[in-house]
Amino acid sequence: MDENELRLLRESVREALTALSPSSEVRARMASEDGWDRATWLRLCRELGLAGFMVPEEYGGGGFSAVELGAVFEEAGRTLLCAPLLATAGLAVPLLLALGDAEAHKRYLPGLCDGSLIVTVATTDTSGRSLVEVGAVKIGHRDGTPVLSGAVGFVVDGAAADVVLVPVRTEEGTAVYAVAADAPGVTVTPLTTLDQTRRQARISFQDAPATRLGEGDATGAMKKALDIARAMLAAEQAGGAAVCLEMAVEYGKTRVQFGRPIGSFQAFKQKAASLLIQVESARSAAEAAAQAAAVALDPHAAVRLPGLPDLAVVASVARISCSEAYVAVAAENIQLHGGIGFTWEHDAHLYFKRAWTSRELLGRPEEHTERLAALLTERGLM
Repeated sequence: MDENELRLLRESVREALTALSPSSEVRARMASEDGWDRATWLRLCRELGLAGFMVPEEYGGGGFSAVELGAVFEEAGRTLLCAPLLATAGLAVPLLLALGDAEAHKRYLPGLCDGSLIVTVATTDTSGRSLVEVGAVKIGHRDGTPVLSGAVGFVVDGAAADVVLVPVRTEEGTAVYAVAADAPGVTVTPLTTLDQTRRQARISFQDAPATRLGEGDATGAMKKALDIARAMLAAEQAGGAAVCLEMAVEYGKTRVQFGRPIGSFQAFKQKAASLLIQVESARSAAEAAAQAAAVALDPHAAVRLPGLPDLAVVASVARISCSEAYVAVAAENIQLHGGIGFTWEHDAHLYFKRAWTSRELLGRPEEHTERLAALLTERGLM
């Protein structure tokens, strides 16, 4: 897509999400048992194709790149969309594409695209350590069928998923297995989290039947998929940070104190300007990460998007920048609103909670700082 087409895409998605995910709907979903509405998700998938944006057209997807999907995630972050977008489009689809398993593509991608199937990816153990690095889940065999035993934690939309993709460490490297959520030996426990707009779960396996996806060592595919997911999460954070700043600025125009709008005070202007720098820096980092993700999935994209750093580096940069910006702007949004910003009725706290929990997902900024240093040292750039 060129810039004009991308702008039109943003406008279309924003219009749809404004109608389908207003504050009242977000609060209703927060209070519901599932945390999201299946009918709304089906509309988003079948009318806008949100879950299948990066899926090839032959499987029912849109055939777009991570650049376009990043724009979708940015708009979803603006409305605090309560739906399994990160689990499906951000995690499951990139992993399935990276694995390159044609049979798995036929089995899962069409259902993901039309919204009838929810697939998520387990990324950490119950202590938050990466499953690619620790052997939290063990593989065995029963009557010739692979079975998994162990536990994973903080699974995004784990309670809503029909299928969970689980990376398992083996002697040959990493293998990815698909486990049906209703299979025998699978126990799903919803977690109580700070952010009620995005549900997480703990999943235990006790000789749960599983199906291996792909062949050989899947470590590279898993790392690529996680970095693409980080790029999409960064875009979502940038969108959330932007709307928090807009909320604060709008309040500054209407709140009058000492006979003047508070937005006319120098202290307010200086704070808003500082926050704008953080928001724009975060957006730039997120866009660069989305472009790098597009190249990682489609080498031909490198012709259109030359000179990008590799995905691992730019994804970590985006996660650091967007995490810090979102938390800072969401916190200042509460402060700039004064007393009303601390009330349950105001939406400021919803963004603040999303900002903090997003910061912890797929690696905290401190972890990405260490990872970035290691990557740059490895490449001889430090």
